[in-house]
Amino acid sequence: MTQFAPDGSAAVAASGEQRLPSWNLSDLYPSPDSPHVEADLAKADTEARAFQEEYSGRLADLSGQDLSAAIDRFEDIDEVLGRVMSYAQLLFSADSSDPVAGQFYQSTMERCTAISAVILFFRLELNRMEEGVLATKLADPGLARWQPFLRDLGVWRKHQLSDELERFVHEREVTGRAAWSRLFDETVAGMRVPFAGESLTVNSVLNKLSDPDRITRETAAQAIGQAFDERSKLFSLITNTLAKDKEIIDIWRQLPRPGSDRNLSNMVEDEVVDALVTAVVSDYPRLSHRYYTLKARWLGLEKLQHWDRNAPLPGDDDRRIGWSEAENSVLNAYRRFDPELAKIGQRFFDNNWIDAAPRDGKSGGAFAHPTVPSAHPYILMNFHGRTRDVMTLAHELGHGVHQVLAAEQGYLMSGTPLTLAETASVFGEMLTFQALLDAETDPVRRRLMLAGKVEDMLNTVVRQIAFYRFETLVHDERRLGEILPERLGDIWLQVQKESLGPAFEFTPEYSVFWSYVPHFIHSPFYVYAYAFGDCLVNALYAVFRSGHPDFPDKYRTLLQAGGTKLHRDLLAPFGLDAHDPAFWRLGLDIISGFIDQLETTDV
Repeated sequence: MTQFAPDGSAAVAASGEQRLPSWNLSDLYPSPDSPHVEADLAKADTEARAFQEEYSGRLADLSGQDLSAAIDRFEDIDEVLGRVMSYAQLLFSADSSDPVAGQFYQSTMERCTAISAVILFFRLELNRMEEGVLATKLADPGLARWQPFLRDLGVWRKHQLSDELERFVHEREVTGRAAWSRLFDETVAGMRVPFAGESLTVNSVLNKLSDPDRITRETAAQAIGQAFDERSKLFSLITNTLAKDKEIIDIWRQLPRPGSDRNLSNMVEDEVVDALVTAVVSDYPRLSHRYYTLKARWLGLEKLQHWDRNAPLPGDDDRRIGWSEAENSVLNAYRRFDPELAKIGQRFFDNNWIDAAPRDGKSGGAFAHPTVPSAHPYILMNFHGRTRDVMTLAHELGHGVHQVLAAEQGYLMSGTPLTLAETASVFGEMLTFQALLDAETDPVRRRLMLAGKVEDMLNTVVRQIAFYRFETLVHDERRLGEILPERLGDIWLQVQKESLGPAFEFTPEYSVFWSYVPHFIHSPFYVYAYAFGDCLVNALYAVFRSGHPDFPDKYRTLLQAGGTKLHRDLLAPFGLDAHDPAFWRLGLDIISGFIDQLETTDV
């Protein structure tokens, strides 16, 4: 188990000769048993009940100024709950195998859900207000600043249920989706995969799929396949249950298709997402199929196996990179673009806002959690000293910087739709890659770096759209009845063959690899946001490289907007429009152009 210090942080861990940072959560609360936690929950409960007593059933009668004051109070209560819940989530992420952390997370979620149910009426009543009445109130300058919040709330107006049903859906979350998600997290965190005489975490064995030794990669792939196959019934049950639960809610809300709620949350039309998916799928042959054919030749293989997808290329020693070097590489890249962004990024390293040390029980992958504007974001990642880890750091730091800048919009309007949430992260990766590429003088190393970047972009665009296709097919088929584990495997192999192309063969154990992807459980239909963000950033970066005037200032303004503006408004100053099919072509052409360069050289 992770040992929590009195400040709630995880103990600093060593990796090889370097000591990797772990976060200090005391800026949220001193410890899980701190009286400040209980005091905040009690205060929020009292204020929520007083708020309900004062405003329930009266919103239409309030002046614009009074309604603005009511939203201010609502935001204050909601932010207290957000602070407590963020703390519980971060502790659980640090070690989801720790029963104490799990109990604290569940108990806190139940308390926060109960309190938020008291003020749930506020959003529902606002959405029932006649548009003409609301427009009159918005003429008040005090309320006008809340227009983005009210705009976003309004997209759900025709999908809103009765107050009683909305409260029921809200309160049952703790024993519904949230409970199944926790079961998934604890199961994966508790799994130990036999490998070369050791018992390793899932994350550690997945990391070996990038090992230079092909036998090591094959052994790791087979071990992962066996471990997840042994639990395939459980993961199938979780997936089927959550898909059915979603179907029920979607039907009640009269949503046209499984992904529509995500698109509404992202403030993007179904048709725009369809255009993205269609563009990427139609480009599979000139992107992933073409690149992996090259990779098979470079590796001297007639066919690639699935464990060769992330294999290092010949001549790529993927030297170990220390934490300090990774920090300097990323911050220097940010600094070359905009010193202001680098200053914000430096704070994450100086103040222990990053947890980078791999540990048993720690969540795999990486994320940046915004917490609340009155505090600051935190980054979780698992640093193994590889080049890809440097890119992950650049990615998550982009999220963190974005979240710091957007915090000025306040708790209710700082959150960014997923269609824009990946902008700063992918842009940070591009800045870091370009800085490293510019500094490299060896032509062989430059080609290897270019190939690595292409792989990262394919993982972000092609792989994530394949994930989206998998989710779409699974949710559509689940509406016809429960899906057996074997059928889930068939769907997975179908989209993988379609996306990766004829250069690959797939051995049987790969059919269960769908079951370790947490996005399918936690955030259905989230994954297209990565492709959206990558294509958007490719287009945005092309504008930057063209010498667009005042680009860093405009870019910073984009990030500072948080959720107050829609993507079409934020992209307009750069001359970009995501509704234009040429927009997606511009992003995909950059990836294809990189592959063009690789086809003319030998790696």
